[in-house]
Amino acid sequence: MTDGPRQGNTAGTDTGAGTDSAGDESTPVVTPAAKTAEPAPQQDQAGPSRRFQAVTEGTARPEGGGRAAAGDAPAPARQWPILGVAGAVALGLVLIAADTVRPGMVLIGAALLAGALMRWALPSVGMLAVRSRFTDVITYGVLGAVIVLLALMAQPHPVLEIPFLEDVVRFSVR
Repeated sequence: MTDGPRQGNTAGTDTGAGTDSAGDESTPVVTPAAKTAEPAPQQDQAGPSRRFQAVTEGTARPEGGGRAAAGDAPAPARQWPILGVAGAVALGLVLIAADTVRPGMVLIGAALLAGALMRWALPSVGMLAVRSRFTDVITYGVLGAVIVLLALMAQPHPVLEIPFLEDVVRFSVR
């Protein structure tokens, strides 16, 4: 390698670096680009970098994250679990907008509970699989149960009354 400025090299070789073994200066010596490249900077003695990679590689899909129907089926048929849950939630929101709040909220909670049941029971649920099976079932189940319980306890005329809840509210509001 010479100490002078390097010429532009698009082929990955340096053609003006020296002569061949016979000493003929008209025939250039071809050296690999790896030998003419700058040496890699030394890593710190502490080890590899602790920074996150700029590009995520090797991320596994969630369990059951495959298609819920065969690949030759149309797109809506392949994602029927998430479409069923989203459709029930949309219908619940329409009921709430039509001023029937309690049935709408119960329908939304029931849709989430159905999503938890499908995520637990079916081997492949398409886009309903977001995280691991355990996390999805717990998340959908707890959110669905809380929404249903709150809808049943809503005033006026609650369907479900919890006796100690009134005492807890009075004690905390004082």
